[in-house]
Amino acid sequence: MQFSFGAGAIFGVRTDVANATPIQLGILQDIGIEFSGDMKELYGTSQFAVAVARGKTKITGKAKFAKLNGAAFNSLYFGQTLATGQTLAAAGEAGTVPAITPWKITVANGATWVADLGVVYAATGIPLTLVASGPTVGQYSVAAGGQYTFATADASALVQISYTYTVTTGTTISIGNPLMGAVPTWRAAFTSTFNAKSITLVLNACVSSKLSLPTKQDDWVINELDFQALADASGNVGLLSLAE
Repeated sequence: MQFSFGAGAIFGVRTDVANATPIQLGILQDIGIEFSGDMKELYGTSQFAVAVARGKTKITGKAKFAKLNGAAFNSLYFGQTLATGQTLAAAGEAGTVPAITPWKITVANGATWVADLGVVYAATGIPLTLVASGPTVGQYSVAAGGQYTFATADASALVQISYTYTVTTGTTISIGNPLMGAVPTWRAAFTSTFNAKSITLVLNACVSSKLSLPTKQDDWVINELDFQALADASGNVGLLSLAE
């Protein structure tokens, strides 16, 4: 007898581009794959059907996994441009407005500063108001390079500055606005082994309908990828292989 235990493993490789690198959905929590078809009954004058046939059939899947991977997200869902480098957010970086002119603070990551996310007074959490120039009390202005200018009246004030900046490590997906119908196609391979007996399901062509990244206050982010299989260019859907 053959049984299966545990989440198994699932791999995906994009098939609509050349030389795509296979990707594993890491730290898999669970995966559900469902085969379902429309049943068409033929009735005469009696209560029960005299024939039943299967009509349109579909294969859908839902994978939940913990590993955050830009290449996986892009290959299996977005299908857009993946580049090296990451945008980070500094949330509430501590700073002190200088006691003397020009009352400016340059943030720690000013060399790669991208955009302002706001300033608050450290003592109260009250936000300061962004202005183009010439700030008065309770206001600030910001220039390229992460240079924040404050009012004379806010000299020596303790503030917390939030902003985005870039680093050269990591990956970034540039999310554009492609035409309707554009979707990356990928081959899925699922496998699970128990007591030296394996089950393997290969789906030759899949498209993804949903990618979610749900956060919780006191728990791990478990990503969810929903997908649907279709026949490939040769008319084949895939294979299901078992030990028995």
